[in-house]
Amino acid sequence: MSHPRPSVVCHYLSFAWPDGGTVLAGLSTTFPRGRNGLVGRNGSGKSTLLRLIAGVLSPTAGTVSVRGRLAHLAQSTPGAAHTTVEEALGIATVRRALAAVERGEVTDDVLTAVGPDWDVDERAHAVLASLGLGALPLDAPLSRLSGGEAVLVRLAASLLTRPEVLLLDEPTDNLDRRARERLYEAVAGWRRTLVVVTHDRELLEHVDRVGELRDGEVRWYGGTFTDYESAVAAEQEVARRRVRTAASDVARQQRELLDARTALDRRRRYGRKMEQNLREPRVVMGQRKRQAQVSAGRYRNLHQDRLADARDRLSQAGDALRDDRDLRIDLPGTAVPAGRTVLVLDGLATAVQGPTDLVVRGPERIALTGPNGAGKTTLLDTVAGRRAPRAGTAVSRVPLRYLPQRLEFPDERLSVLATVASAAPPVTDNEIRARLARFEFRGREADRPVAALSGGERFRAALAALLLAEPAPQLLILDEPTNNLDLPGIAQLVSALTAYRGALLVVSHDHRFLDELGIDRWWRLAGGGLLETPVAHRPVVSG
Repeated sequence: MSHPRPSVVCHYLSFAWPDGGTVLAGLSTTFPRGRNGLVGRNGSGKSTLLRLIAGVLSPTAGTVSVRGRLAHLAQSTPGAAHTTVEEALGIATVRRALAAVERGEVTDDVLTAVGPDWDVDERAHAVLASLGLGALPLDAPLSRLSGGEAVLVRLAASLLTRPEVLLLDEPTDNLDRRARERLYEAVAGWRRTLVVVTHDRELLEHVDRVGELRDGEVRWYGGTFTDYESAVAAEQEVARRRVRTAASDVARQQRELLDARTALDRRRRYGRKMEQNLREPRVVMGQRKRQAQVSAGRYRNLHQDRLADARDRLSQAGDALRDDRDLRIDLPGTAVPAGRTVLVLDGLATAVQGPTDLVVRGPERIALTGPNGAGKTTLLDTVAGRRAPRAGTAVSRVPLRYLPQRLEFPDERLSVLATVASAAPPVTDNEIRARLARFEFRGREADRPVAALSGGERFRAALAALLLAEPAPQLLILDEPTNNLDLPGIAQLVSALTAYRGALLVVSHDHRFLDELGIDRWWRLAGGGLLETPVAHRPVVSG
């Protein structure tokens, strides 16, 4: 059976920033026709690889070849506020030329501007309609659109070029649920070559294969994200067995080396005793001694070589183990008894939401959903006391902590230890170090300044500062916590929140993440009203 030629080929690709920071070194991989998902830890070079393929960056070594027209939807390139939809789609010049033709102003320049795009309006509306934006006027300014709609317009601009190869970099970031579902449909229906970098696990259920960029190499797994997870889990189980076998072999070789040394010591003592008793001529004794020394050296070296080989096998087996550890934490101080009143909204109204009466009791887990611009962040800010209500009150009856979308630290020059200590004044530094170890900040890691942390480390530090605060938070409010987290980071967050025993109020468009948290109540904010959705009617995530 013949396989289709790859649409994108990366050959010994290297890239380094001008300051010398190396991102990729000699990477070789191919992207075949179909839907390719690309995952990896933050900072592994996924976005850089897409920009190299798109020609936005030039490699320091190696080559990239692309078959066919390419379109690239970068991670975050918002248009200017005055930009119109037609300008964002890249068809404004053609539409002006068509308007000139309709007025009878037919010139060579006008015809050149139109080119083959006489049906550009029809194609533009068709592409927008496929993304749920069929009623959008082409002369509307982007400033009137939601963030999700603006992203979909940028995607439509890419689709209008009829690309053979489409590159998408974190396309669901900041998209509300409706916009995400439109994007999922567009990806599911893609029949040419797609490369999508994403941490959105639902989106990855629509791809044909998943490539993981790790340690400067891409490893490919057939199927969706669920298939990828199963394959990695199987690989890790094999790796753990090999580590156990190798560790057992090291222990056995150490025992055998010790036994060999003990036996050699006995021989030496016996040889000295025989020499003292002079039972054999001195010449014979000397010859026996030299032979024994040579034999002992070989015997000792044999066991030392075996031990070194066993240690090498253990090291190689350990290299296959991933360091994607969960945050296994126990937080008894956060526990809330069932039935205790935690939060009371009494006629609460914000700038975009009408009066609401709601009560949260016990360790309930509540998801707040709704379209972009509905006022979810405004509501959270008001409940957390960061913003004054328009009317009514929001009263928390237990200690409350809030993690906004944009991670905030009092002073990023402070160490992780000092940052957490400032939120827990009564606790000693030694106790804080012990607690920080649960968040993977051990030893010197806890002494690093916040400003020097990576994105995932910053999130762990912020989460530690919240959960280790004194008094312990019994109501935790999170606003889009999975934004900008890589897949292992999301897994760590789920692990930490699973151990959390207080009440939880979280805004997220990631329904798979919400399902893993075990949400008890679903609130939806839309049209200025806050409504509760019965759990039986909650959104269902497939895959």
